[in-house]
Amino acid sequence: MQKDVINYEELVQTAIRKVMCDVISDVAANGLPGNHHFYIDFITNYPGVQIPAYLLEDYPEDMTIVLQHEYWDLEVKENYLAVTLSFDNMNERIVVPFDAIIKFVDPSVNFGLEFTPSLENYDDLDLSILLEPEKKELKPLAEGESNVVTLDTFRKK
Repeated sequence: MQKDVINYEELVQTAIRKVMCDVISDVAANGLPGNHHFYIDFITNYPGVQIPAYLLEDYPEDMTIVLQHEYWDLEVKENYLAVTLSFDNMNERIVVPFDAIIKFVDPSVNFGLEFTPSLENYDDLDLSILLEPEKKELKPLAEGESNVVTLDTFRKK
């Protein structure tokens, strides 16, 4: 049976997650090029996330990991990444399903992606961090700076 509506939001989320997965896979295979490094925010109580209990206690909703200098054994599978990171001078292996990731940022090139987590089959999650985002003070744009992205460069002429 054919659907009545094309779910563009889901298609876009899948496409941009693939960009992130491809980048992390390349880094797992070849290392970080140049000054690139990543901030990865994820929901800590999302099904499949594996972090030590003390980290879950400290970060019951979400946390940010940094892939820059002190990470080891980055492994990327179809649905998750696994990496060893140092927390208070203790190396810990963590596993993060890609669906648990809510933000991926590479500050070295001012690039970032935000994701809407898949909520299918996860009614028990506390997603208030997504529904009621923290109020942040907005900084005015610098002279000549823009926050508008045009799609003209992607259109066929």
